[in-house]
Amino acid sequence: MPLPQTEVPGRLQAQFSERGIRMTEQRRAILRVMETASKHLDASQILRKAQKLDASVDRSTVYRTLRLLKRHGMIDELDLMHINGEGHYYERRLERDHIHMACLRCGKITEFVSDEFEKLKQRVERDCRFHVLVSRLEIGGYCATCRRSQPAPNRDEK
Repeated sequence: MPLPQTEVPGRLQAQFSERGIRMTEQRRAILRVMETASKHLDASQILRKAQKLDASVDRSTVYRTLRLLKRHGMIDELDLMHINGEGHYYERRLERDHIHMACLRCGKITEFVSDEFEKLKQRVERDCRFHVLVSRLEIGGYCATCRRSQPAPNRDEK
């Protein structure tokens, strides 16, 4: 399942404005890339796409903007089970937390939203007296396509 489209075009840009964060053309290009992403992007992919919108965007601006977006809770940084090495990926923060399922064979990432996940977080809050602010769940396994094409190896193989 690809990332859902931004509910309101320009939502990240509007959040910048609401928080009084200075908007530059370079930041605007980076935010446009994040708002329209149909998959999880790493910093290099964000840089390449942003440079197509504004050639003056450089690597340090991307990293500074990503750090700013994370600090303000507007995006999440994911490692997606390190399926492609040590890279980190970014996605805009959605209204609901969701589960990332990573196929350990082909690398496909699928997102899953579940009422049960919401109930689990509520139970953790109630039973452990712990206020949940951030939750991430990644599951590694084999997608339906890979399971059809090859028998799944034992659980210990990665």
